Amino acid sequence: MDRDEGLTAVDNIVTQFNTYEDFLDSQITTVDLYYLEDEGLARQLVELGYRGTGEVVKREDFEARKAALEIARLAERTQKKTLTSAGKDLQDNFLKALAVREEDNRNGKVSEEVGFKSLGFFFKFRWLVMFSDEIEFCSMHQQTVIFIRDRNSHGQEISGYIDYAHRLKIEDFEVYFSGKRRLLPKPTDMSFYNWDSHTAVWNSTPNYQVIADNPEGLLFKYKRDRKILNVDPKVSPGDNSTRTPIQTELYIQAVIFDHISRRKT
Repeated sequence: MDRDEGLTAVDNIVTQFNTYEDFLDSQITTVDLYYLEDEGLARQLVELGYRGTGEVVKREDFEARKAALEIARLAERTQKKTLTSAGKDLQDNFLKALAVREEDNRNGKVSEEVGFKSLGFFFKFRWLVMFSDEIEFCSMHQQTVIFIRDRNSHGQEISGYIDYAHRLKIEDFEVYFSGKRRLLPKPTDMSFYNWDSHTAVWNSTPNYQVIADNPEGLLFKYKRDRKILNVDPKVSPGDNSTRTPIQTELYIQAVIFDHISRRKT
């Protein structure tokens, strides 16, 4: 039996039995137990290859393959947890923009960068070709805030700011990426305003603190780095933040704010 055939045989045994003891027991006959009168001794004889009705498998081989197959199973299950935007034929710019940002916001994606204090800018680690005694290592996190203005199912004009990462955790976005429903602000989002009823609601999220009493307008403080995101279109959105208006046929208005936080590691 070659190595591949041996691994296949062991894999078949490992998948069939939960424990090595279960495998040993399967090799023991009632005649064995009658004459030996000791289940433990019968198991030892099977393990040593003196008794048994099938393949001889060592304990360490069984447990090693069991662990390897479990790792492979978990990896496959993780891989199957694909992004809800994956494989979708997205036509609208708004859904395309959300799809591009889904992985970062869903998984809290972290990338490593190195920077040089004296130079004042950053290089990706894989492109580092210089040496310095003032190197800083930083982790990077991207968070997205979505602004939407449109009409709800009652024809009322509503608007609000959505913490994309938070909504991804508490809601299935399959219905949005498949086009079955439209993503709209809710009273539970970072901010919600009904222009007809003049209902205004603000809520902090696990990622952002809402500053609603600012005389110059609504502000959001990112809790990780405590940077301020200013959503006023007349001013800069703030440090490490960008404001991107989206041309879309789905909404009256849509804007995406991206914030990159850097933290020394």
